[in-house]
Amino acid sequence: MAREGLRYQTYSRRALLLAGLQGIVLGALGLRLYYLSIVNGEKYRLRADKNRISIRLIAPERGEIYDRNGEKLATNTQDLRALLVPEQADQLEPTLAKVQQIIDLNDRRLSRIRRRISRQRKFVPVTLAQGLDWETFSRLNVEIPQLPGVMTDAGLSRLYPGGESIAHLVGYMASPDEEDVYKSPLYQLPGFKIGKQGLERRYEALLRGASGTRRVEVNAVGREIRELPPREESIRGNDLHLTLDMPLQQYVMQELGEEAAGVVVMDIASGDILAMASSPGYDPNEFTNGISNANWQALLKDPRTPLLNKSVSGQYPPGSTIKMVVALAALEQGLITPDTTYYCNGKHRLGDHTFHCWQNRGHGKLNMLEAIAKSCDVYFYEIAEKLDIDLIADMASRFGLGTTFDMGVDGEKEGLLPTREWKRIFQQQSWQLGETLNVAIGQGAMLATPLQLAVMTARLASGQQTTPRIVADIDRDESFFAPLDVNPFHLETVQRTMEMVMEEGGTAHDYARRKSATKQAGKTGTAQVRRISLAERQAEGGVLDNDELPWASRDHALFVGYAPVEAPKVAVSVVVQHGGGGSSVAAPLARRIMDKALETYPAEGEVQA
Repeated sequence: MAREGLRYQTYSRRALLLAGLQGIVLGALGLRLYYLSIVNGEKYRLRADKNRISIRLIAPERGEIYDRNGEKLATNTQDLRALLVPEQADQLEPTLAKVQQIIDLNDRRLSRIRRRISRQRKFVPVTLAQGLDWETFSRLNVEIPQLPGVMTDAGLSRLYPGGESIAHLVGYMASPDEEDVYKSPLYQLPGFKIGKQGLERRYEALLRGASGTRRVEVNAVGREIRELPPREESIRGNDLHLTLDMPLQQYVMQELGEEAAGVVVMDIASGDILAMASSPGYDPNEFTNGISNANWQALLKDPRTPLLNKSVSGQYPPGSTIKMVVALAALEQGLITPDTTYYCNGKHRLGDHTFHCWQNRGHGKLNMLEAIAKSCDVYFYEIAEKLDIDLIADMASRFGLGTTFDMGVDGEKEGLLPTREWKRIFQQQSWQLGETLNVAIGQGAMLATPLQLAVMTARLASGQQTTPRIVADIDRDESFFAPLDVNPFHLETVQRTMEMVMEEGGTAHDYARRKSATKQAGKTGTAQVRRISLAERQAEGGVLDNDELPWASRDHALFVGYAPVEAPKVAVSVVVQHGGGGSSVAAPLARRIMDKALETYPAEGEVQA
């Protein structure tokens, strides 16, 4: 009995100890459960939801771009697309091969598809093709049961109704580059496009809008199972309104034809750009769905540089269109008066070098007004011998040359206003007097863009610091229209010379123009792209036929003008690259463009035809 009692006591102690240990373990588990479910329950509930619920972005609808009359320049249209979910495709390559029988997928496109598949999760859709026509889209839908992983979708794509007429200004959209695709979650959405050039790029943030979100339940590997409320819709992008007049823009492009040229038409009173044309153009719609390699190479190799916006990026010697500014500089310095005369015999001697006038036989005795009307080079050589280059540059800068206007247009160039300091810094040389003679006739180192020449012309016509704008949504203060720091009498004198250019005896006189037509003022210019020897001049009697030269060796043809003379309303600049003579090529174009602009925007007191 004693032994059994001892055994019982031992058993009881062990049972008690075991029960105690069990109690401790259960207590610890209870405390842990309390800690997890009560104290930190919300924290772990959020973590669980994060693993179970995924936030997916909804692409916003892009804002549209309009001209001044509400005509759409860039809009959105239905985009029929084909997508592939790699994990749902039994075998990738056979599936792609079958799709190729329906959709034209070239080797370059296939390589991009394979790279995209290798770099992202297999359940994320990859765009196979977009911009499909209805027939192809229908055929694909019929064949989808035999194409595992392939699905179709109708989204939105960018459309440019004006085509090449507005390509350089508005730009285009395209898929993000491969190195940019991970900069934003939006960029990874199938078919998402961003602005690549022009206003589409500069105003990307404004036009894009804000993405929406939707909550979806996903499994352990991230595959979507179902959508959960609530859904936050995306916010449409803002629209962009331009000062451009689309019918006038199309008219200008039609007039330019196949010429390599830049044209700017500007409202003198407001500074609004009514037309900004660069020819030849390109179709921005080709870039939306991916331009073919053949078409891209053709654009790159075209000597007329269709991808360059010549209106703001093309930099050309201004030729004789600069003579009004040079005359103003001389008048302001008191070096000449309107009645100052010089004799032109066709050449001007400086040291051992001879500078020639475009008129080999000379113009005879001329005063300042006649010199501009007939575009006499010798007269301005005489002025240049007395006028410092820095004074020419200072006057030219007052009229908008050598500067940019930050209108939001891609590629705007400053041109070049040479000075003594410029040559010392960039060429480590001293300025020479002969260089001033070249600049005085718009040659040498001086360069200007068609936009700058249009601004110069508007300021010559108005006497104000008129500044251009292309985006109508941007307000400006009155400083943009402050008076120019130029003697009004001198300005009126120069304006009169521009009228004489268009009259009988002037370089841009149109003998066929009816007397009742709106009176215009302007200035022709012909800018050499190569040096012409004396032997060449003598062989051709002082005049060389540009048509007989290779295209790239021909002169640039320029014209600047404004109308009507009595109440200036529009200013225009025309630069025809390798076009020949300003009077024979650029001036007729400009006259027609000014007449067309005044049909829509007549000056005060004029009756619209």
